[in-house]
Amino acid sequence: MVTITDKAKEKALSLMQEAGLDASYFLRVSVKGGGCSGLSYNLDFDNEVKTGDQFFEDNGIKITLDMKSFLYLAGTELDFTDGLNGKGFNFNNPNASRTCGCGESFSV
Repeated sequence: MVTITDKAKEKALSLMQEAGLDASYFLRVSVKGGGCSGLSYNLDFDNEVKTGDQFFEDNGIKITLDMKSFLYLAGTELDFTDGLNGKGFNFNNPNASRTCGCGESFSV
């Protein structure tokens, strides 16, 4: 399961509203090869269900992961920061053995 903090929820809802997306959309969280640590996080809005999708709901937000990404992201918390050290979504991933300095890629 992937969870989402209150700050990340607020930002996701704000972005959905700005984009004019309705309640049929969900947050798609995935992993793809690349980045300085080997795997990169990907975050997007989607409304198309794909074969093998795993669905969760946390804090009122619908979240989906494909099966491959689920293996890497199980137990991850999605957060949002807007401080002086950077602004954006952060993945607190207990499965990551190493992350890059910017937090956008990881390895297991």
